[in-house]
Amino acid sequence: MTKKPKYAHAGQPTKYKPEYCERVMELGKEGMSPVQIACELDVARTTLLAWSDKHPEFLTAITRAKELEQAHWEALGYRALFADKFQAQVWKKSMEARFRNDYTERKQIGGDPDMSPIKLEQVERVIVDASDTDS
Repeated sequence: MTKKPKYAHAGQPTKYKPEYCERVMELGKEGMSPVQIACELDVARTTLLAWSDKHPEFLTAITRAKELEQAHWEALGYRALFADKFQAQVWKKSMEARFRNDYTERKQIGGDPDMSPIKLEQVERVIVDASDTDS
């Protein structure tokens, strides 16, 4: 009779610990990105995603950490507005890269200003042979 391996699935056992929830929020307050948080926990970013799928409390924590990260960078930008040498373009690019949903400019092409869908109509083309006149 053969013994079952301790872990029947491939890969290492998870390093997840419930206390990571508090830690990721602390790191978010420091302005760290998800990749930086993963590095602090000594795991891959994909591991954070897997933990988010498997542990609802971790999903809540990582979502909150992203909000805290954004608040950190917005506060830095706000304080820098009153500094002598504020590099607005650098800050803007950084914010657009980190927080695309809130800081990327979008242009509306056509449609209604109230964002209702553009109405499409079918147009039929009829080709008439000019030599085929019934006059």
